[in-house]
Amino acid sequence: MIFFNQSCLMISFINFKYQRNMHHYNEEHLLHELKHYLPAQAPLKDFIHHNTLHVFQNKKFFDALQAASEIFGFKTTLSLNDFRLMYTEKKIRKDVLENIIAEKKGKVNVDVWKEKLLHTFYDYKVDARIGAVRKHWKSAYKVDLDNAVHPTLFRILCSYLDQGISIWNFPVHEQGFLSSLKEMERMSMSSFFRNKSTKKLLLEGDITLKSLLSRLVGDEQYFEQYVFDQQMAHQGWSGIVSVIEDNPHALIDRKLISLKDFITFELLMEIDALDSYFPNGWKPLSTKIIAPPTKLFETIDYNELDEVISIWQEAFEWSYYDDVLKGLQTGKIESATAKAKKFQAMFCIDDRECSIRRYVEEYEPQSETFGTPGFFGVEFYFQPMGGKFHTKLCPAPVTPKYLIKETDAKGGRKNDAHFSKQSHSLLSGWLISQTLGFWSAVRLAINIFKPTVTPATSTSFRHMNKLAKLTIENTSPAEMVDDLQVGFTVSEMATRAENLLRSIGLVSDFAPIVYIIGHGASSVNNTHYAGYDCGACSGRPGSVNARVMSFMCNHLQVRIELQKRGINIPATTQFVGALHDTTRDEIEFYDEDDLIDTNKKIHQQNIITFDKALHDNAKERSRRFELTASEGKSENVHERVKLRSVSLFEPRPEYNHATNTLCIVGRRELTRSVFLDRRSFLNSYNYAIDLDGKILFNILKPIGPVCGGINLEYYFSRVDNQKLGAGSKLPHNVMGLIGVANGTDGDLRPGLPGQMIEIHDPVRLMLIVEHFPEVVLKTVQQAPEVYEWYANEWIHLIAIHPETRELSRFKDGKFEVYQPLRDTIPAIQDVRSLFENSSENIPVYQLQ
Repeated sequence: MIFFNQSCLMISFINFKYQRNMHHYNEEHLLHELKHYLPAQAPLKDFIHHNTLHVFQNKKFFDALQAASEIFGFKTTLSLNDFRLMYTEKKIRKDVLENIIAEKKGKVNVDVWKEKLLHTFYDYKVDARIGAVRKHWKSAYKVDLDNAVHPTLFRILCSYLDQGISIWNFPVHEQGFLSSLKEMERMSMSSFFRNKSTKKLLLEGDITLKSLLSRLVGDEQYFEQYVFDQQMAHQGWSGIVSVIEDNPHALIDRKLISLKDFITFELLMEIDALDSYFPNGWKPLSTKIIAPPTKLFETIDYNELDEVISIWQEAFEWSYYDDVLKGLQTGKIESATAKAKKFQAMFCIDDRECSIRRYVEEYEPQSETFGTPGFFGVEFYFQPMGGKFHTKLCPAPVTPKYLIKETDAKGGRKNDAHFSKQSHSLLSGWLISQTLGFWSAVRLAINIFKPTVTPATSTSFRHMNKLAKLTIENTSPAEMVDDLQVGFTVSEMATRAENLLRSIGLVSDFAPIVYIIGHGASSVNNTHYAGYDCGACSGRPGSVNARVMSFMCNHLQVRIELQKRGINIPATTQFVGALHDTTRDEIEFYDEDDLIDTNKKIHQQNIITFDKALHDNAKERSRRFELTASEGKSENVHERVKLRSVSLFEPRPEYNHATNTLCIVGRRELTRSVFLDRRSFLNSYNYAIDLDGKILFNILKPIGPVCGGINLEYYFSRVDNQKLGAGSKLPHNVMGLIGVANGTDGDLRPGLPGQMIEIHDPVRLMLIVEHFPEVVLKTVQQAPEVYEWYANEWIHLIAIHPETRELSRFKDGKFEVYQPLRDTIPAIQDVRSLFENSSENIPVYQLQ
């Protein structure tokens, strides 16, 4: 028995030692974890907003902020001085601050904690754990490997991934990144490396990660942290490699690359640099590490400063939320009447559509507007006439099975002779530079003083030819193009039309015309152009989607099918697709000739209403633009806004989602009498036709990744624009049509540039749902990926009782009644009086 026990102990010790050694370096685990922590930003053509710190979403919000700060050195909130200044300026309310302290620390401790928040000095210094291993190259060897390797590394990678700037591809690029490099080294007289030994190592040696790390680092216990240090030193390039590896479709000109191959090549370049600096030899880095650094993901302690900052952040957020909730609770409810509507209009839930809906309803009281995700429930790829590629027009996580093709386009697309392949060749390039080059300089000078739309302008109206036909109906399901069904069958169209109409509560009392209005943007100097278009359409305009859904709802057989499902659309009701350009504040309508005579007359009157609304909307937006005067008639201000949208020297064609704070899911009557200053996503929903919450679940499922992702990317880009954002646009260069970098050989910049976030208040999104609290709770608990957003407090959740208007706040897994601290909200007759003199956020008002 004693011998048996001793044997067991010996075996246990051997197993423990083996597991301990295995834990030192596990390549599969390392690459898996690294991918999680790298930015997940797509290339510029598909720029979709997302939670920058998505990897930390399994933690509570403030725990995640502290971990991101401690591990990677990110700034994750405003500074203590910022909060104290806002308190002095009354942007943070005293009653709200004291209420937050009382909730967290108890009423008896309010004064003690107020003193800490307002006057106590705290040391801000944070020694980030990232970089703690690789910094020994500098301290022990006096070598900056980043400076020695990065410029060449980035240029090689950019050239390989290039999407159209370069004329030639890498050799055998279809076989992968490393295979291309090996072929070039094998066939070229020159080399990427300074030493023949490194070239030989690439072509003939052992270049597994373990072997290369053994040369560089030595001790296996540092391998994992070394690779994290290395890759997070250029998180932008590493992140794009990771995205492309996982989703090759992210690039139009597909390239085969893996994060493992990229790391391998960088390790080779580091070995090459060290061999050049130390021709007589060098020892692995671990031999120079005397005191082992703190492990990257070791437990983090929450300190008093973190607690102080979290209280300030909550107080900052609730100083605004409290007014919103009071406004929604006490606002005048104008119940939907049976009075016939002159027209109805569906807009995207986008916060930029919040104000245009307000003006449309004001100029035509007999109108009714709705909000819904701007792909309008139809998922497909789109192929423009003459186009070689398909583009996705639905949310990024969705993989469509359908293709819509553009045919019979009237009039070709305008081209600019300055932009052609011929300008790159030796002879024609020289001729073009000597002829068109001179005229280009003249045109540039003219355009600076008199901006106009040119073929080089990125405009949403060119996404689809207004007069072209679309292959929407499929009469032969067997017809396939690239494994995609061309168009939708009648049954498929009816299902999508029903889902859309039920989701917004439009199942009866149809107006003569129902507009389905997508949105896009125009600009001429904007590398993040896709971020201004519709996120629900994968960063593209919603014009095709609007037109497709209008066709479906107008289809006779679809209407017959809908009638069987309980939705009876009158024969005289017609759906009209349209596109709202949010930068220029213009609307283009489609298929107007299909309207019957009576509806054509109504449509012409409606156009006048939309034009008035667009003028006022442009004026309201203009108050944020420093170089655009807001004074004078709305029509005149609108003209200045349109000129601004195509100005070459304007880095802010619009502020996009800046200032977003809310997402409200409910009937329009809930928000119609409350001024929300373009800060809310508005999703129409009628609880009365969905008492069990089945429709609500489909609405809330994408709210987190879409609206929450937008909100958090703006939040983190605002609080740390250098590490979590893209910095200023001014030094940006487009790299291979993939991303932007500072200079010609910098790291790709993730997040948003300063010109998109400078007016943004970094607060979390508040989701307000009009339904019974128990139904909302059951709905969000149906899927872990939905519940995580609210359970971990990345989004605040409020339920507003549809009958009593009682407010309930989701906290610690349950809803609790919330009573706003304000007694009243100020009322205003006309908010236009505020726009000419204020560029700041405007408080919540009751609209009279």
